Amino acid sequence: MSNTLSAQKCEACHVDAPKVSDEELAVLIKEIPDWVPQVRDGIMMLEREYKFKNYKLAWAFANKVSELAEQEFHHPAILLEWGKVKVTWWSHSIKGLHKNDFICAAKTDLLLGN
Repeated sequence: MSNTLSAQKCEACHVDAPKVSDEELAVLIKEIPDWVPQVRDGIMMLEREYKFKNYKLAWAFANKVSELAEQEFHHPAILLEWGKVKVTWWSHSIKGLHKNDFICAAKTDLLLGN
């Protein structure tokens, strides 16, 4: 399917951009089943924890996520710990989820193979 999330590019997201609706959330989350929608301080976010054998592998993955963020000009929260990395995507400008967050989550999953 050429329309998969990981094949898409982020678009500029402005303060008046629409948040993902509940219906869109139900469809989009199916493409990234390992991600969990979370609400923190009233803001819907996507979160996933990746596990690694040691700190160095987790660190390398966190660096790949950082490079992806710069390429897409969309930046997540990244928590690096021994053997794990927690990545949280949301759109700061709209204080919620935009399709960009799902695109970046799907692209983050692809980094595991690189």
